[in-house]
Amino acid sequence: MTTNDQREQEVRQLIDDLIQTATTYDVDTLDRIYHDTLHVVMIDADHNVNIADKAAFKGLFASKRDAGDPPMNTWAKFHRIEVDGDAAHVLLSRKNNLNGTDMDLMLSIDLVHEDSGWQVAREVIFLSPDSS
Repeated sequence: MTTNDQREQEVRQLIDDLIQTATTYDVDTLDRIYHDTLHVVMIDADHNVNIADKAAFKGLFASKRDAGDPPMNTWAKFHRIEVDGDAAHVLLSRKNNLNGTDMDLMLSIDLVHEDSGWQVAREVIFLSPDSS
């Protein structure tokens, strides 16, 4: 039987994998990590809300890859990982440059566990100017 600590480690590993693949624009691996029903909500520093599905969000990373952009920052600080059966929630901070400007990101990520393992079902991303 899988303990909650083991499940938390699995979720942590998946988020680490997500960071590595997203920052290097590995869209094929992102396809496996993102659930088919992925829903991404981004709220920028001006309070604009952008919503993307799996195809649109993968497209963002594909366009950066195709443009030859250098890998993004992999810095992350985990604040909380919660696992409840086949659902998990992760809160973390990141520093990144998704739109040409260095930004601090606060992420709330919901995951589901199905036959293929853990997948990201929803990301809520709050962007603010980089404070460093």
